[in-house]
Amino acid sequence: MKRFLLNRFAGALIVLLGVSIITFTLARLIPSNPAALYIGPRARPDDIERVSRQLGLDQPLPVQYLVYMRDMLTGDWGTSIGTKRPVLDEILNRLPSTLELIFAAMLIAIPVGIALGVLSARWRGRPPDIGVRLVSIVGVSLPAFFLALLLQVFFFRNLHLLPLAGRTSSDLRFTNPLESITGFNLIDSAITGNWVALGDTTYHLILPAIALAAYPLGLIARMTRSTMLETLDQDYIRTARAFGLRSALIDYRLALRNAILPVLTVIGLTFGYLLTGSFFVEIVFNWPGLGTFAVHSIVSVDYPAIMGIALLGAIGYVVINLIVDMVQAWLDPRVRLT
Repeated sequence: MKRFLLNRFAGALIVLLGVSIITFTLARLIPSNPAALYIGPRARPDDIERVSRQLGLDQPLPVQYLVYMRDMLTGDWGTSIGTKRPVLDEILNRLPSTLELIFAAMLIAIPVGIALGVLSARWRGRPPDIGVRLVSIVGVSLPAFFLALLLQVFFFRNLHLLPLAGRTSSDLRFTNPLESITGFNLIDSAITGNWVALGDTTYHLILPAIALAAYPLGLIARMTRSTMLETLDQDYIRTARAFGLRSALIDYRLALRNAILPVLTVIGLTFGYLLTGSFFVEIVFNWPGLGTFAVHSIVSVDYPAIMGIALLGAIGYVVINLIVDMVQAWLDPRVRLT
């Protein structure tokens, strides 16, 4: 187990190093002058030269990369050109909002996706199976931002049931102001006993969470169905049926338990994908998370912020995959031999 973990940690470090090199190089290849962007539209040549020296842009590219890595390891991810604030502070301020949306989406996608996959496998070739496969294909194929727009039209414009956008109502800060402790509105409102804010936050979270959950839900359902069908054809499942065990016991205690490992991999990959895949949904719902910051950074060629967000996504992928590998190794010791 120790050797397995060491190999995974070493692979994770190599991946992060490669991503940092690629991201840094591509950011420097952008046809723009970071010093001029930092100063503003009225930058003079002598000011540009002075800021270039301050930012270290006059150094060779390998030297700039080594300095950037040294600063990043000490917590200095650079200064945003657009906001003039540290990139790490900007990311940490917006990360709880994005993570709250992702957790809500996965809270919908995981149980519903697994349940639909098991249902589809149990009724293979029958109408429930066809319906689940259709839902899975639609969820995987339909772009999240387009689904978000459809949900807004249906639930806000036609039914007048759910809010159009935002994380909370605009008048909440006057009637029931929310005290920020962790940055997660649901947790903060529950800790402080602000039940009005808790209900309002949940109310605003429903539509973006559903829009974001469609893609992972479809993937999880398809993978669960595939692994369940393979497991249900095993000899020990036939033996259990011959002994007269209940179908629910066979499906959920015997088959699903042995078919869950590939599903865990898909869950980990989709969770990592949502770290950056949620950006379009955040823009549609005006969600104050990393997506808004990322889009503004890209439009304004804010390369320190772009690099910080790219590295955050890579770190998220690596950490989640590492956690999934550890869980799989704990559930199935045979994984440790790979």
